Amino acid sequence: MTKIALVTGANKGIGFETAKKLAQQNIKVLLGARNENEGKRAEETLRSLSLDVTYIKLDVSCSADIENVRNLIENNYGSMDILVNNAAVFLDSSWFGNNIETVPIQTLRNTFDINYFGTVELTQSLLPLIKKSKAGRIVNISSVSGSFAAHLDESHWIYALKPYAYSASKTALNQFTVFLANALRETNIKVNAASPGWVQTSIGSEQAPLTPEEGAKTGVSLALLDEDGPTGTFSQAGEPLPW
Repeated sequence: MTKIALVTGANKGIGFETAKKLAQQNIKVLLGARNENEGKRAEETLRSLSLDVTYIKLDVSCSADIENVRNLIENNYGSMDILVNNAAVFLDSSWFGNNIETVPIQTLRNTFDINYFGTVELTQSLLPLIKKSKAGRIVNISSVSGSFAAHLDESHWIYALKPYAYSASKTALNQFTVFLANALRETNIKVNAASPGWVQTSIGSEQAPLTPEEGAKTGVSLALLDEDGPTGTFSQAGEPLPW
């Protein structure tokens, strides 16, 4: 049977490339995006490559959207195999410096609504369908900016970059990854966090050294893990990252 995957924030950047790479593995991919025009444009682009993709409206901060997506997948497919939680926002004023003393509380709330709370709600909602898969895979697209160890290491390139809202949301996402992997350790579901690296996206900027295609590789590899693959890990390009 054809595997079913959902990629959030799939209209552009890493999400788009992730959806493309999964569809190239003969997987049916649902393109989650909150912007309908961009989502349908992404669908059209990938279908022109003869890839089996379908746009689905999904704002992960909207409970009604999450419920609609769950019902659509349940009614049309009965189960699902892969969930890539890629949707994210960067609302800090800058990557540079440490804004912990000035970051507005509303910026924190808005960031967490998508990067953390929405991701948790979506995952919890879809878990009963993923549990029906013979080999469920959940991939949380995180960031090295969520690593405590990296931010404490003066020699690490991220040390000087401390945008608090974004970083804290990714740290929380990492904690979710660890706890969920633990909760599902007796099942055939694997849960891992991926850091794409510094990528040329709306979040990473054009100065980043990696293309979206390169940034998608880590998440895709974790989505395609075989039964001997790891769970509860945080990695980039096959190398473990410190929590």
